[in-house]
Amino acid sequence: MKPVLVTSTAESTGKTAVALALALAAKERGEAVGYMKPKGTRLQSAVGKTLDQDPMLARELLDLDAEMHDLEPVVYSPTFVQEAIRGREDPDAVGERVRESFEALAADRDRMVLEGGGALTTGGIIDLTDADVAELLDAEVVLVTRYRQPSDVDDVLAAADLLGDRLAGVLFNAVPDAAFDELATDVVPFVEGRGVRVFGTLPQKQELAGITVAELARELGAEVLTDDAPTDVFIERFVVGAMGASEALTQFRRTRDAAMITGGDRTEIQTVALDAPGVKCLLLTGGFRPPGAVIGRAEEAGVPVLLVGSDTLTSIDRAEELVRSGRTRDERTVTVMRDLLADYADLDALLPVHDEAEDES
Repeated sequence: MKPVLVTSTAESTGKTAVALALALAAKERGEAVGYMKPKGTRLQSAVGKTLDQDPMLARELLDLDAEMHDLEPVVYSPTFVQEAIRGREDPDAVGERVRESFEALAADRDRMVLEGGGALTTGGIIDLTDADVAELLDAEVVLVTRYRQPSDVDDVLAAADLLGDRLAGVLFNAVPDAAFDELATDVVPFVEGRGVRVFGTLPQKQELAGITVAELARELGAEVLTDDAPTDVFIERFVVGAMGASEALTQFRRTRDAAMITGGDRTEIQTVALDAPGVKCLLLTGGFRPPGAVIGRAEEAGVPVLLVGSDTLTSIDRAEELVRSGRTRDERTVTVMRDLLADYADLDALLPVHDEAEDES
């Protein structure tokens, strides 16, 4: 059994959804599937411990009874990184810990799916990049990447050079409609002509892009000031209202599926934003409640208004991190990705059946 490691050219490309969807598809084929994320990078505090949310979802989704310290043997926290830089983490010992956890998880499993941590090069300070992990655990690598413009191919080819023979192929994810034809007719033949297999090109799906206003409010601890405006609309980006009203209107009209972030006392910016069709939500900061006239107009326009106590810069950082993370961490969106893989990718090639004699050789 040769494990598959799902990595990516950058953060927030959809590798979590792809990794879990592959594991779920293999499980639905009747395989005993294991999962591991050697470097935990998407960290949160839970029950007094700092853990990565992705292995927790994998354990639930795949009905795994493995311990978290095996699913995530390295907690790649800022403290860990700092200690490693100071020479207090031995790369050999860390690598051995990863190997031991993998062997424990792989026992009696038909297939192991490994998820990379962060970007392709994350972990270099302890000699544990995703390329290092693939070598350590004898894994085949699936590279997940986005595509917006031809220059994005540079990252694919650089990753292919880094991964070498470990690279099984590349999967283009969340491809916008405008780029789909160019990718299929020009980019895929070029990439394959350079010796890199393309497993598929997945279209951008709203279910996997951004978050809903309700989710944004919940994650930020925001108060929803509007009663009737819908909160199930999707937010894919943010625009900051930090300029004059006339300049703001021009900027707001160029965006779509956006939340406008500004201080709760910037009434003139809030009013202008409500005239822009691409602004789907107002996120007001500083704890300043807007006048009732703004709330009334927002309800008439069907634009929800959220209020947080944090300052604008802090709110921007938190909100953008939420959108970058995307909707890839629940069962419903994993099943959406599984269906996309079935429809737009070569799932049999992504989940090859290896000959047992070949694995033993």
